[in-house]
Amino acid sequence: MVNVLMDTRDHGLEPDMTGKVRDLFDLGETLLIVTTDRVSAYDVIMPDPVPGKGIILQQMTLGWYTFFGDDLKTHFITADVAEYPEPFAGRKELVGRSMLVRKANRYDVECVVRGYLAGSGWREYKTSNAVCGIELPEGLVESDRLAAPIFTPATKADTGHDENISFNEMTKIVPKNIAEDLRSKSLEIYERAHEHAKSCGIILADTKFEFGEIDGKIIVIDEILSPDSSRFWPQDEYEPGRSQNSFDKQFVRDYLDETGWDHNPPGPKLPTEIITRTLERYREACTRLFPQINLEKIL
Repeated sequence: MVNVLMDTRDHGLEPDMTGKVRDLFDLGETLLIVTTDRVSAYDVIMPDPVPGKGIILQQMTLGWYTFFGDDLKTHFITADVAEYPEPFAGRKELVGRSMLVRKANRYDVECVVRGYLAGSGWREYKTSNAVCGIELPEGLVESDRLAAPIFTPATKADTGHDENISFNEMTKIVPKNIAEDLRSKSLEIYERAHEHAKSCGIILADTKFEFGEIDGKIIVIDEILSPDSSRFWPQDEYEPGRSQNSFDKQFVRDYLDETGWDHNPPGPKLPTEIITRTLERYREACTRLFPQINLEKIL
């Protein structure tokens, strides 16, 4: 039976910060990050969780950490609850969905890499033939693969929507030399992840990273390359000129659009079928990318 977690407060734990999906606990020099089963759409948290979604997201992040190994510098310390400080040590509700990390100084920008023309990038291209100030060839269609991946940063919003910005605008948020390093690291990670995903029958269309600084070094923070932060498409179904089926919460968004909901809180209740199908997509993405992860044992 899946250990469902909507809110750590339900277990007597008071987070110092609550995001759409994650609860964070400030432990001084470290943070405990707990990935819940909350699901959001259009920046609104739905009243119903997707049981096990948080565990899958966490396991995918750990899978990528292992895949990159020492080539990827992160804030990760441990995901073993037995090694957590009190009052978190040994808590069953945290197993598989949490990690203890070093606290970093976050760079307040989303580092987005796009290898294909989709989402807000496609919408922007249709009006300007460019994405975040990067000129693209004329005549591209939705979901087209780009000649080379592009770095398209966005503002980092704790609430509301992130907004696409140009690289020059990014240098007003972080120093230019740091921005150049973030761009280089983001593109490098994307390229390697794209090749791994391709070998697993999945297209990594785009993704976003968060970075921070510890002891003068740039490191990756938070989740990485999960269906919540990336577009994963089945390679055998890929067809440019239309939107693609995705390994994410598209079932939730499609259902909400059909209901006529106005995108303002509170969100409507989700039918069991929508929850089940969403979880199946997350599970399939994880299983394809990291068959060595025994989700049955963790869930």
